[in-house]
Amino acid sequence: MFLGTHTPKLDDKGRLTLPAKYRDALAGGLMVTKGLDHSLAVYPRDEFVAMARRAAAVSRTDPDARAFVRGLAAGADEQHPDAQGRITLSADHRRYAGLSKECVVIGQIDFLEIWDAQVWQTYSDENEENYSQARSEPLSEIL
Repeated sequence: MFLGTHTPKLDDKGRLTLPAKYRDALAGGLMVTKGLDHSLAVYPRDEFVAMARRAAAVSRTDPDARAFVRGLAAGADEQHPDAQGRITLSADHRRYAGLSKECVVIGQIDFLEIWDAQVWQTYSDENEENYSQARSEPLSEIL
């Protein structure tokens, strides 16, 4: 499982060092793609393949589904961490997520998200009360 919050820095070459605790789970390869809320999503390769197959099975007649599948596939980049656990984020990924030097990597249970540190702080501040008051229907089976 991918849990926790980490604050690696993006270097001048667009490389980000993944937290050591996640490296074994990602050693077989990973996929970086555009995520929700202008974050980047990092999946173990096998997890991404399973999700992509589910996405490919949705109705292509639905414009929202078509746009999502296109964005998911076109924005995907396969990576293999180097010996220091670094991956290189493409210029398009860095632009999409508005990444600066200061980044935040958060666990999302079965994948990771990469955020610009300031954007993550703003998002966290705006949503902290929503988390503490979580009562929506989709959460009823969890809580």
